[in-house]
Amino acid sequence: MKSVLKIIFNALAWVILIIALLITIIVFSSERNNGVANLFGFIPMTVESDSMKPTFQQGDLIITRELDDVNTLKEGDVITFWTIIDGKRVKNTHRIVGINQAENSRSFVTRGDANTLDDTMPAYAGDIIGKWTEFRVPGLGKALSFLRTKTGFFVCIIIPMAIFFLIELYKFIMTLVEVRRPAVEEVDEEEIKRRAIEEYLAEQKAKEQGAAEAPAEEKSEAAEAPAEEKSETAEAPAEEKSETAKAPAEENNEVTEVPAEEAKNETQEEAKTE
Repeated sequence: MKSVLKIIFNALAWVILIIALLITIIVFSSERNNGVANLFGFIPMTVESDSMKPTFQQGDLIITRELDDVNTLKEGDVITFWTIIDGKRVKNTHRIVGINQAENSRSFVTRGDANTLDDTMPAYAGDIIGKWTEFRVPGLGKALSFLRTKTGFFVCIIIPMAIFFLIELYKFIMTLVEVRRPAVEEVDEEEIKRRAIEEYLAEQKAKEQGAAEAPAEEKSEAAEAPAEEKSETAEAPAEEKSETAKAPAEENNEVTEVPAEEAKNETQEEAKTE
């Protein structure tokens, strides 16, 4: 469980670090490029009005891509360009509703999806920043605008990055401590493991011997039982024979005694007669 939580924590830390680095690049890139951040040709923009509603609205984050050739633009494309509004040069993102083609120049008539009138000034080729990629994240533009401020940058970028590097420094120090531990501890750990394995093998061997002795005892008991049965069987016939032998002997004695008495009586009767 601890290992799973550790992996999740490390993954979140790296995600936060990557996001922080991306936002840092966006902030510094926009400062060097008149407020236009450029990440490998992709330009994140914060929508600052509802003139393009419902396509996107104020506070959304949209991604615009640089153009290599403005001649590829056509009616219906959404472009970001520089324009003058209330005497200020600002970025605007509107849809192309017409194209003005001159001999050596080209300009684009634009209008917001929520507006009924075209923009007062056309967008010239030199004023175009990029074309909308149709990617947007609702509400994320507000967060990006806050991160571009000093307070937002410090709270959301500097502090998380500092915490991340402190955690990594702690891990590095703990790794060094583990590496520099005395070799005796490692030997002790190996000895403990070896003894545990030996004890386990001894227990398994004892169990195997016990299992082998049990069948031998069963065989011995099985051998003794038939021997006892044979002995009893042998004694029974012997007793029967003895009884059989005694019976005729008793009959013979009785037969012998009867004639002797008869002879004695006859002798006495003869003496009286004389």
